[in-house]
Amino acid sequence: MKQANHGAIDNKQLLTIIERVEKLNEETAAIAADIKEVYTEAKSAGYDPKYIRQMIRLRKLDPDELDESDELIKMYRSALGL
Repeated sequence: MKQANHGAIDNKQLLTIIERVEKLNEETAAIAADIKEVYTEAKSAGYDPKYIRQMIRLRKLDPDELDESDELIKMYRSALGL
């Protein structure tokens, strides 16, 4: 970490950094509230939010990873008699 003025703190720069982080935290909270609202809407429409979350995780996977995951789940379910 670079320190200006041989250890002196640049008050303006520090305040700017803190304010930026605070603003991003506020935006993150607002986005989280929006996401929660969408899940509430989905539930009201008859969808199960737990499975929507699962589909979102699966959509992030590479197609090959998804295929491998599906095969492993099938294999494990079969081994357990499910």
